[in-house]
Amino acid sequence: MLVLRLLNVVAPAYFLCISLVTFVLQIFVFIPSMFRDPSTTPLFSPALLHGALFLFLSANALGNYVLVIQSSPEDLGKDLNLGKGAEVADWLDGSRSPGSALPSTHFCRLCARVTQRHDHHCFFTGNCIGSRNMRNFIMFCLYTSLACLDSLVAGMAYISATLSMSFADPLAFLTLLPHSISQFFSGALLSSEMFVILMLYLWLGIGLACAGFCCHQMLLILRGQTRYQVRKGMVVRARPWRENLQEVFGKKWLLGLVIPVLNVESNYHRQKEK
Repeated sequence: MLVLRLLNVVAPAYFLCISLVTFVLQIFVFIPSMFRDPSTTPLFSPALLHGALFLFLSANALGNYVLVIQSSPEDLGKDLNLGKGAEVADWLDGSRSPGSALPSTHFCRLCARVTQRHDHHCFFTGNCIGSRNMRNFIMFCLYTSLACLDSLVAGMAYISATLSMSFADPLAFLTLLPHSISQFFSGALLSSEMFVILMLYLWLGIGLACAGFCCHQMLLILRGQTRYQVRKGMVVRARPWRENLQEVFGKKWLLGLVIPVLNVESNYHRQKEK
């Protein structure tokens, strides 16, 4: 448990450091290298369009990240009926008391809170993912994956121009790291260039992981399930996939794709208003 609590603190700090490094490389290294002659650069040049795209992806990723943390699960045991004689400690094993007012709830030992429609505990946000922040979490994974892909493409273009190499061969990227390590220790490669090459593989790994996790999460949503329910073997009532999507994304789902906003139409808020 001590290791998990430590990871709950270190993982968000690690993610923020990676985000800061990515932002600095994009704004001060990759994008300036795209300008051949700033005085004759047109308004809609590829460099300016790339910069606008990266800022859009970064703003949505960071905005949804903040909303995931801000929409943390509350201590529902103080306001809701947990059953006659039931205490928060009764939720430690993940079970639900017979008189509970909320289905599919779970007590997280790290958060020390009860989460409605608990999915999992995300260490990179240091928070539990449930009905209140599921949509923002999916948007965070989506835009993080796209931002990593954008940074990967920009980084490859920068390395290609700096080292005068071509990535036309699919094996060029796979052999880039071992060749770069040998050149770095032989003194033929600068530390800054080696750092960018290492970041390329880090962006690739984070981007693929976030994309895969986002696709897996969407599949569970379409089936009306959560990761916690699948892990515990809970039976879920079959519903149309449109209702499952609307429960998570709400009716104004298109707005959430453009700007980071809270899902005020979630079940949690509807129950709280009642």
